[in-house]
Amino acid sequence: MVTRFQAELATASITAAFGLAVMVGATEFGIGWVKSGPEPGTFPFYMGLLVTVASIGTVVQALLSPALRGEAFLDAGQCRTVAAFVLPMIAFVVVAKLLGLYVATALYLFGSMLFQGGYRVWSSAAVAIAAPVVLYLVLERAFKVYLLKGPIESALGF
Repeated sequence: MVTRFQAELATASITAAFGLAVMVGATEFGIGWVKSGPEPGTFPFYMGLLVTVASIGTVVQALLSPALRGEAFLDAGQCRTVAAFVLPMIAFVVVAKLLGLYVATALYLFGSMLFQGGYRVWSSAAVAIAAPVVLYLVLERAFKVYLLKGPIESALGF
């Protein structure tokens, strides 16, 4: 079981790290004032500072709220539900990088419809094949927006 206290601390840590990264990156562009006004990194720096301060505030609030320590945020059943959503998305990203976006889309749709949606194999396969074809025709042919391709699309000449 994940408590709300643990979730608050983890989220605050992640957002604080993000805010600090934005602040450090902004200093590369300058955060001071010049004759023409603020340097390019000024606004991102202060936004990163705001996120970092808010994250520290969340940590302090969590530390001062003892009720959060026992409050359940995520139990085992909910964790399985989240994993059933997150793990296929991670697999989608990996497959998209290795085999291309169209193949990843087909595999993701097929698996999601079959295993999570409970659809029949033939209807899952039909949608898994039709969706990438429609995406290709609409995005690449009609609008000239080229998506990530892998070895299979290259072999087919797309």
